[in-house]
Amino acid sequence: MRTVELVVAALFILAGLRSLWSWSRRRFDGADVVDHLLYALYLTGRIGLWFSIAGVFLISASIDVEGRAFLDEFARYRWYIMVPLLLSAVQFLAGYALGRRSADEPPGDHLS
Repeated sequence: MRTVELVVAALFILAGLRSLWSWSRRRFDGADVVDHLLYALYLTGRIGLWFSIAGVFLISASIDVEGRAFLDEFARYRWYIMVPLLLSAVQFLAGYALGRRSADEPPGDHLS
């Protein structure tokens, strides 16, 4: 089973590298610094999610025990579920905030 988990983790890492490469080649014409910050947060969530899911499979591959003992051993890494969840939330909120900002509104007026 370890080989399958390592292969799946490698595929997610490759997907993360592909996402990093393709998103870094896209031009972003933001109106001000806040647009660029939101875009950077959006990309961090989007690209980081691939790597965090690969981390789940790498953690699973690092555990040698089987059966019920596997669940007890995996419990040490419960905190890691927060990593993909937080990256998903960052991506969603930054994308939502970018979509709400109007290209017509002057910089600084987006909070009113």
